Amino acid sequence: MAFTGLKRLVATTCAASVLLAGSVSADTLADAMVGAYETSGLLEQNRAVLRAADEDVAQAISQLRPVLSWTADVTRNFGVSRSTTTSPLPGGGTTQSTNPTVSNTASIGLSAQLLVYDFGRTRTGIDLAKESVLAARQGLVSVEQQVLLRAVTAFWEVRRAGQTVSLRRNNLRLIEEELQAAEDRFEVGEVTRTDVALAEARLAEARSQLAVAEGNLTSAQEEYFAVVGRRPGDLTPPGSLPTVPANVQSATQTALRLHPEIVAQQHRVTVAELQILVAEAAMKPTVNLSGQVGYQSDLDSTDYSRQGSISLGASGPIYQGGELSSLVRQAMAQRDQQRAQLLQVTRQIRQGVANAYISLETARSSITAGDNQVRAAQIAFEGIREEATLGARTTLDVLDAEQDLLDARTLLISAQVDQYIAAYNVISSMGLLTVEQLDLPVQRYDPSVYYNMVKDAPVRSQQGEQLDRVLRALGKQ
Repeated sequence: MAFTGLKRLVATTCAASVLLAGSVSADTLADAMVGAYETSGLLEQNRAVLRAADEDVAQAISQLRPVLSWTADVTRNFGVSRSTTTSPLPGGGTTQSTNPTVSNTASIGLSAQLLVYDFGRTRTGIDLAKESVLAARQGLVSVEQQVLLRAVTAFWEVRRAGQTVSLRRNNLRLIEEELQAAEDRFEVGEVTRTDVALAEARLAEARSQLAVAEGNLTSAQEEYFAVVGRRPGDLTPPGSLPTVPANVQSATQTALRLHPEIVAQQHRVTVAELQILVAEAAMKPTVNLSGQVGYQSDLDSTDYSRQGSISLGASGPIYQGGELSSLVRQAMAQRDQQRAQLLQVTRQIRQGVANAYISLETARSSITAGDNQVRAAQIAFEGIREEATLGARTTLDVLDAEQDLLDARTLLISAQVDQYIAAYNVISSMGLLTVEQLDLPVQRYDPSVYYNMVKDAPVRSQQGEQLDRVLRALGKQ
């Protein structure tokens, strides 16, 4: 799917970050997502899960290779024998003698076993392991989307909280001015003590609301630090919204085709189907080729012996109490479970896309209404304040009008933030909120690198040395 609009947006924010880097520490939305991608412990955890799944492929392949084993031992046999001898001469007695016996032998042996045929059970296991790897890769993409969406949300929540604090501070300043004006007018007898008390009460409320807003800002900054890995600087918002499909139907089609959770579940269904074949093959015989050679030497002499054998054997189950049949039925039930889960995931993705679009449209409508509300509240506040100077309005009228203006501006800020978060939720619901689709300036994790190193089950070879270099690059050695 073409996603150039969002890529241009991210590129623009990155360029703005570079221009501001020399003067002011500023963070763009792209900076926040890059930081989250590079420092996420959740991503690192799931990358390790994927590497473990890669090793399952290597272990499955190893079942088709010969198994070599060796044995060696040195044996010392010792004992004592006693014999009695009777003299043949008349009147002769008996004679007893004790003879120690000691012998030393050494032996060494080498055995090999190779699977010849098992009705495809092992090769099906290899295919099963490969499908599990593909499912794990899509699971990693899902986690990547979660991390990036959390970074987007953290960025905009800091913006929301910061702008709210600015509004509250400005509101506090205005109420302080109203209080001073009320006190001055009280001194000359234009208003009563009640007007002064109302202004004082509203001032106390404004200070309380400012404290709450500052607390929310601190919490938002801590969330940003937890997600991005550093404290937020001056946040520079992107100049425009990311590009999203024009309607929910188009977005849903993309989601059903590309969303990593759906693709991962499709691979899990395939895994469950292959498990049935493995369970059925377990009921059939296996053919193995075995061979062994040995050497034994008498350490007390020059005597020795050599022996060897080679055999082709077959074995298979006859009766195991119904266990094998039960395993086949269990695998079929697990396949049905995964198919039902695929249907459930598909419905959830559809619903997620629709909900994301609803949130986006709601935010857009709120912005339009908010603009009108702020404009009207601003005119009303200025008019009531002017009328109050002429004595046609009370202090309470001014304070109420100022509160209405503050509420309108706060709602507008929230609607603007909600619009951006909803737009990125739409992108995430389609399965496109990834560093590749966003074209973020970050070194991307390539899951195929490790897989290609281990898929053939290397031991210690040139390929094994390359694997060691990959592990060092990942910081695992």
